[in-house]
Amino acid sequence: MDSLNKVSHQEHRLMLQRLGIEELRPGPSGNPDDPNAANSDESKAKTYVSLPDPLVFENGSKVKNKADWEMRRDEIIALFEKEMYGKVPDNVPGVTWKIISEKDTLIGNIPAVERKLEGIVDNSGFPDIEVAIDLTIGFPVKVREPVPVIVEFGWNFPGNWGRQPEGPTWKEQLLEKGWGYAILVPTSVQADNGAGLKQGIIGLANKGNVRKPGDWGALRAWAWGASRAMDYFESNKDIDASRIGIEGLSRYGKAAIVTMAFDPRFAIGFIGSSGAGGAKILRRNFGEQVENLASSAEYHWFAPEFVKYAGPLTVNDLPVDAHHLIALCAPRPVFISTGDPKVEGNWVDAKGMFLAGVHAGTVYELLGKKGLDTDEYPGTGVMLDGDIAFRQHEGGHTVVPNWPWFISYAKKYFEQ
Repeated sequence: MDSLNKVSHQEHRLMLQRLGIEELRPGPSGNPDDPNAANSDESKAKTYVSLPDPLVFENGSKVKNKADWEMRRDEIIALFEKEMYGKVPDNVPGVTWKIISEKDTLIGNIPAVERKLEGIVDNSGFPDIEVAIDLTIGFPVKVREPVPVIVEFGWNFPGNWGRQPEGPTWKEQLLEKGWGYAILVPTSVQADNGAGLKQGIIGLANKGNVRKPGDWGALRAWAWGASRAMDYFESNKDIDASRIGIEGLSRYGKAAIVTMAFDPRFAIGFIGSSGAGGAKILRRNFGEQVENLASSAEYHWFAPEFVKYAGPLTVNDLPVDAHHLIALCAPRPVFISTGDPKVEGNWVDAKGMFLAGVHAGTVYELLGKKGLDTDEYPGTGVMLDGDIAFRQHEGGHTVVPNWPWFISYAKKYFEQ
């Protein structure tokens, strides 16, 4: 065990002690050849009797109209904050954005202006920890009016780092539309491991102390970073802050849907293979399970309270599920993206993400919008394009094949 994992494991054990949990149930393996492999047999998938209804209050009364939904939405947010993602603390310090560099460049063959920024977090209350949010924004060279921007949770690799997909990149595709792109580096906000919980924005807000049971996890911290980027977009005359999208893949797909759910300023979401803890129904016994999320490798994404659902409680005790998370995005459009299970594998549970979209549809319909229109799981390459959209592309664990489809989908909302 390397030092990072060792510290994460120690922090995890300390947290269990604080919660009074002696032992957690182990999660299944992601390797289909292992004896304890995660279930990939659809006939064994549905272990829940029913799902909690987004349109039923905790007291059992029903949501009947938009005003009721606003109250129910607040209730669902409070449940997610308490039981799963944690609450952003009241004392989280402010951010000052600074332009580090600006240059004319070519993205493919398209002239662009690229600006690198840092969001310097005020650490005057605890100078031992420094946080600087890493954000890069690219615009078409000739901006005649404020442009939409799609923000990716990602990285700025130098040059043509790694194997590049064929065809225009996502940046080129956006610039060709006359839109902008942005890259927010999530680990500049909060480390993606349990060993970093006393650092980053979580550590700064806690003044270097161990998290309390209701404290936020990395997913909520990354979403907080995206919200601070939105603050900057609202101050920039070249950007139309009413047309900002958020995109992420895998764990950063989880962060993207959390961002959409908690910050209504984001106009559209492109949620890539987010799986358990993101857009997948957690109650489905298929692919990654709540026990995996509660392990020492992944618990840092969530509030400490969440791990109890892999210990004394089960996932069926959770008062919310992924369809609630998607419903919090209503009435704004959400595009759920996944790869072909034959290529990507079954860990992310493509059908579980589809079903979450299906069950969130009642909220969209209450608000006069359109859900998925079907509960029949579509095949690869089929585009379902209501205000909740779903497409399973032909590739693996990536959003690349769905970028053209997402941009075409977003155009309906951005260029009305």
